[in-house]
Order: sequence, then structure tokens, then C-alpha cells
Amino acid sequence: MTPATIGVISSACIFGGTLIGLGLQRLLPKHHLSKESQDVVKLGAGVIATVTALVLGLLVSSAKSSFDATNTRITQTSATFIILDRALADYGPEAKQAREHLRRSVEMTMKKIWPEEQTSVAAVAAIERGGEIEAVQGDLRQLAPQHDDQRQLLAQVRQLVSDVSRSRWMLIEEAQNELPNIFLVVLVLWLTILFLSFGLFAPRNATVVTALLICACTMSAAIFLILEMNRPLDGFIKVSSAPMRKALEYLGQ
Repeated sequence: MTPATIGVISSACIFGGTLIGLGLQRLLPKHHLSKESQDVVKLGAGVIATVTALVLGLLVSSAKSSFDATNTRITQTSATFIILDRALADYGPEAKQAREHLRRSVEMTMKKIWPEEQTSVAAVAAIERGGEIEAVQGDLRQLAPQHDDQRQLLAQVRQLVSDVSRSRWMLIEEAQNELPNIFLVVLVLWLTILFLSFGLFAPRNATVVTALLICACTMSAAIFLILEMNRPLDGFIKVSSAPMRKALEYLGQ
């Protein structure tokens, strides 16, 4: 399921807890809703709220760190593309084909991660299938340096290509770190119980119900943000394509 779908389901479950609480007001005996009962329930709700807030905060922080790490890797790879192209240009006309393959590699990467129109293929899956950088490595194996300067440049270029290839596989592997389903289920369960306690003693009027609905949507929005930022190459919240576009402007010049 997509993060948006999970967010909607989470919102329904959390607000459903409120409706269950409101319904229990009519079913429970009056002494179960006494002032003493309210104090105990509020104490328990405070414990759940504290733990839930702590977990949500840690998850948002972790997801943001993952998003920033991917953004940094994209920026570093873009800079590596520019340096690699400059080194190939210094090597000489023999590296012209490698430079063309390099530019094509950057163009294909941009089309896969930031397509002008949404496709059914996920960006990570597209990166796994794409191996344009291997074409550049094949071109480098065919180069025969004629003097020390070219040998040094070729060694530098091969190291840069290796760095780009490593970054590609790091993006693929980092994308496999998803939030465990059981973790998400437990988090939604905590929030549902929390909102059930709210509804249990809340006044039965439209203002209270609307306020609790907004709060439920806010909690589900936090879950949505966590799931979205855990997938920085797909979805509504994606890393910026600006570094790649800027690199493409310099390639081949």
C-alpha cells in the first residue's frame, strides 16, 4: 500500500477509536464514568500519549535523517559526474565516447527518478534495472594511455566511476530499509486507544467531534510523513533534482 492509503486507513482507525469511546458512554454503567474513573483513565491516557509522542518524534527524526542522507548522496554523485566529465575531457579525444555515455547515463537517471509524467515503475526499481554507468566502465577498459599524464587521469577516472557505481548501489540498498509493519500496527493501535479514552468522557457535540477528527487526521499525517520520507526517491516528497540538472548543464562542455 502507498503511504497515502496507509495514512487514510490510520486516520479512520484513530477516529474510529473516538466514535467507539462516544458510543461506550451510553453502554457503560454510570459509576464507570465517575470522577475517580476519569482520573485513572486520564492517567493511563497520559502514559500512552507520552510513549506515542516519543516514538513518533523518533520516527520523524529517523525518516528525516534518511531523506537528508539520500539528498546528500544525490548531490555528491552530481558533483562526481562533473569532475568525471572534466577528467575525461582532459584525457583527450579518445575519451569522447565515454563522455557521451556518461551524459546519457545522467539523462537516463533523471528520467527514471524524476519523470515528467508519473509511471508505474518505482524509481528504485528503475535504478536497479539501469546500468548505463557500466557502459562508461566498458569504454574506460578500451582506453590505452600513451603517457604518464593519461595514466594518472585514467586511474582517477576509474576511481570516480567506481564511486558513482557504489553510490548507485547504496541508494538501492538504503531503499530496502522500510518501517516494519508490526511497528506501524502497534503505533496505530496506541493512537486508537488514546482517542478512545478521549471519546469516553468527551461531551457529545459537533464541536468536540470535529476537533477530535482534526486531531486524528494530524496523527495520520505524521505517519504519512514518516512513510513518505522513508522513500525519498518515490511518492509526493522526493529529493530535489536540481543537483542532477545542474550537472547535466556542465557535461559535454
